[in-house]
Amino acid sequence: MNTTEALRRRTVTSGDVSLAVYEQGDPAHPTVLLVHGYPDTHQVWDDVAADLAADHHVVRYDVRGAGDSDRPARRDDYALEALARDLFAVAEATSPGRPVHVVAHDWGSIQSWEAVTDSAAPGRIASYTSLSGPCLDHVAHWMRDRYRNPTPRHVAQLLNQAAHSWYIAAFHVPALAPAVWRLGLAKRWGTVLHKAEGVRPRPGHPQPGLAADAVHGIELYRANMLPRLRAPRSRPTPLPVQLITLSKDHYVSPALAEGAAPWAPNLWRRTIPATHWSALLNKGATVARMVREFVGHHEGAPAAPQLDRARRRRDADETRPVSGPLAVVTGAGSGIGRATALAFAEQGADVVVCDIDAEAAERTAELARLLGADAAAYRVDVSDGPAVDAFATEVAARHGVPDIVVNNAGVGHAGSFLETTEKEWQRVLDVNLWGVIHGCRAFGALLAARDEGGHIVNIASAAAYLPSRALAAYGTSKAAVVSLSESLRAELAGAGVGVTAICPGVVKTNIPRTTTFSGGDGAEQDERRRRAARAYARRNYPPEKVADRILRAVRDNRAVVPVTPEARAGYLLGRVSPGLLRRAARFLG
Repeated sequence: MNTTEALRRRTVTSGDVSLAVYEQGDPAHPTVLLVHGYPDTHQVWDDVAADLAADHHVVRYDVRGAGDSDRPARRDDYALEALARDLFAVAEATSPGRPVHVVAHDWGSIQSWEAVTDSAAPGRIASYTSLSGPCLDHVAHWMRDRYRNPTPRHVAQLLNQAAHSWYIAAFHVPALAPAVWRLGLAKRWGTVLHKAEGVRPRPGHPQPGLAADAVHGIELYRANMLPRLRAPRSRPTPLPVQLITLSKDHYVSPALAEGAAPWAPNLWRRTIPATHWSALLNKGATVARMVREFVGHHEGAPAAPQLDRARRRRDADETRPVSGPLAVVTGAGSGIGRATALAFAEQGADVVVCDIDAEAAERTAELARLLGADAAAYRVDVSDGPAVDAFATEVAARHGVPDIVVNNAGVGHAGSFLETTEKEWQRVLDVNLWGVIHGCRAFGALLAARDEGGHIVNIASAAAYLPSRALAAYGTSKAAVVSLSESLRAELAGAGVGVTAICPGVVKTNIPRTTTFSGGDGAEQDERRRRAARAYARRNYPPEKVADRILRAVRDNRAVVPVTPEARAGYLLGRVSPGLLRRAARFLG
């Protein structure tokens, strides 16, 4: 869509100020009102507006002091109360008699909070989507709470946000910021955004009048920051609020999102792995999709699974590794898979589990429900690519795209290379390697397309880097999983999706009972399984400890995680003296 040709311009008067207003789409459709931040104009919304205009009436305006709107001379005219009146005036002029859905970014979001928390808001605003611009009163209360309760986490949050907000102090130094903009920053702003934000200059952004817009917009900070932070008001809102956190924002830390929860009980929380400006200028389609889902729901449509989970998120304790996502775990009928599913459930996640043993998978789901999670179980053979594809499609349709995928299903096999038959190789590779490939491909595509971040965990083994003459096929399959994970981690990093290879050592699970051994008849196979089971039992390393490491790996976005002491020691030795490991392999097994 050519956004310039599609725009319809009008002028709306708010008090003594004339505002340049731009419209797209059919006015009969729900109205979405987009409010830009500093130092932008309405053009920063071009991508989002073009997408939404297909089925919405999209309204944008240059806020006072920016673009083609009037530039008041007095600082008081930039106060939040005046900015809120502007928003109400535009809403009334463009959507008379029908509430609008407000979507705002940066300072547009800060001033929209002023309107959303006004007593007149419920009759004029239907919903609010906020990106990277908190309510200043909420921030002040958030800061005071942390000053009064100086836990290490609270202190770290305050220091982190202070580092993010360095520029605010500079804006209050007389003459400094205007001079910086006029003397060169405006001309270099496109380069700055490219290097710091990954945003390339484009027609309309940065706008030709940037220097004047930036200089006048400084009054937004000077008129509002200190008064609001010194004397915060009580600013609740009953309106539905969608809070979109930009996880790579250089200016607004994710912790500030906590400040809105006490004041907006009707809150949805979502995340985009984007920087402050790249969310609108590089990921406009993602923002538009989130807005479309939110507006559609509040216009009467059923909530999409992803949006429904965002509403139900348990976000009271952000120290948890996981806060309300959906986790998919394969091979979850027992052992590490079951322990991992239950660990995620205990941390507030919903879980979808699968196993080739349907009854075992359902039992895991039952245990997860006892922990308060929504849980579903499926029978899936991960070695069957079309079956995994169908599983991923059904999960996305019924439960939403998962936030975390744990490819855990695996089988054991012991035997030297020369003893291992082609059939035995095929079984090990089909499950241990192809099962991971199928899971990564089916769910990785969904995560990348959703563009909201996420994490894939692939269960490998210490055998991936500890060579053994008795584990040729098994070690090969697990080494391939580690290599796959490292490559996929690089590929999906741009989409904000982390990938981790977990390498347990000897863990007390039922894998010895399902392990096959090369050579020997049935009786000898059974005896080998019994010996292996006794050895694993004596080691007595519980799968719950592996699950804990998985949760921490997701939280910290680790690449490769050796788990047991022997796995960690072997990983370190392999880096320090790989030749020693190779010599030891002659005697292992």
